[in-house]
Amino acid sequence: MPATQRRAVVIGSGPNGLAAAIALAQARLQVDVYEAEAVPGGGARSLPLTLPGFLHDFGSAVHPMAVASPFFSTLPLRDYGLEWIQPPAPVAHPLDDGTAVILERNLDDAEKALAEDGKQWRRLFGPFAERWNELAPEVLRPVSLFPRHPFLLARLGLLGFPSANAIAHFWFRSARTRALFAGLAAHSIISLEEPLTAAFGIMFAATAHAVGWPIPRGGAQSITNALCGYLASIGGRVHMSSRVDNLAALGQFEVALCDVTPRQLMAIAGNRFSPGYRRSLERYRYGPGVFKVDYALSSPIPWKAAECKRSATVHIGGTLEEIVVSEDAMRHGRHAERPFILLSQPTLFDPTRAPEGKHIAWAYCHVPNGSTVDMLPRLEAQIERFAPGFRECILERSVMSPARLETMDANLIGGDIGGGLMNLSQFLFRPTMRYYATSARDIYICSSSTPPGGGVHGMCGYNAAKVALNRL
Repeated sequence: MPATQRRAVVIGSGPNGLAAAIALAQARLQVDVYEAEAVPGGGARSLPLTLPGFLHDFGSAVHPMAVASPFFSTLPLRDYGLEWIQPPAPVAHPLDDGTAVILERNLDDAEKALAEDGKQWRRLFGPFAERWNELAPEVLRPVSLFPRHPFLLARLGLLGFPSANAIAHFWFRSARTRALFAGLAAHSIISLEEPLTAAFGIMFAATAHAVGWPIPRGGAQSITNALCGYLASIGGRVHMSSRVDNLAALGQFEVALCDVTPRQLMAIAGNRFSPGYRRSLERYRYGPGVFKVDYALSSPIPWKAAECKRSATVHIGGTLEEIVVSEDAMRHGRHAERPFILLSQPTLFDPTRAPEGKHIAWAYCHVPNGSTVDMLPRLEAQIERFAPGFRECILERSVMSPARLETMDANLIGGDIGGGLMNLSQFLFRPTMRYYATSARDIYICSSSTPPGGGVHGMCGYNAAKVALNRL
């Protein structure tokens, strides 16, 4: 069969599904993408969730991994409307004394700002930030026995394998710096006393210095729209409101790439898999969920520390010790009284997302998978702790429990935004030792349940597509 007549199908139009579709279309396959929802993007959608004129990000809002993605950076996405906005500082972390720790993008500025820990901060993160273009292709793929930069990876492994709590106490003397690092590491959504959490802190710090933590003008949908636009230009098609319950219903295809988690993969193609592979998928573990709130605001958030307005991202949780307690509770099936919160305030830098003079924000905290506890009072109490008067700014809110998140995106099992628990075994072998391949030679999985895991970078889809193309 001529290459131009080979047909590939992709299930799901999240960043990984679209990345897979683009890689397949670039190889001259006929590509059809099937999306269950009416708007493409999965976790990278922007929706009117509160009041008219307020445009909110359903999932991701700040995108260091998208701008740093080795695959996305090869695509002409600017030609399809994608414009990045770089806030002055990547991250702000307010404290109870009315000040905030600011992570400056420039390493020289960060060294000065962190005072007694400045040199240690540079010593720990500088080598990874300065060699990001070498590091990124290595870490955004499955673990390899033959890396191109073995010494750089060995350094990351040595420093990243311990717990974030241990690394923070070993490297930093100041409680302020330890709190900053704890907020970065808490993106792992596991206890900060578990192995590998230091790696998350290191990677997020490295991206902050290497590429910044930018936001796309117009919201996360701008990333999706640019990917869809480029895909259409090379012949790919996206079919909206087209839920796939069985791969067999899609007719004949050469290869299928599924941007879904193991549970959905079993539902749509389980009869094609060997008993052993099905058992492997059934053993896959999902991680904690999130409780998320989107806000329409009458004014900017009234932070006690005015420097919080320099960043689109604010980590709310107080000290390292408080964040450790919060994440340990979540990891062991409890609900923190003072939860760690990730908050985004994009309209400080992109006024197109709200009516003139008004603002939006989203915030979420980590909860046990499938939690039914209303975390709104605790979440807003934490914001009020560092921004007194915040509640008076609220015009409308959209509250999303783990169950509601899952109804809006079937990949968010129990509110799990990372595609599965990122413990040691599922870090090394995700979702199985086959990675993207399944026991059926024409079916692959390309979601965040595969390496390198969660984030808007498209590398799960790109890596899976390369494996599929090599087999073809």
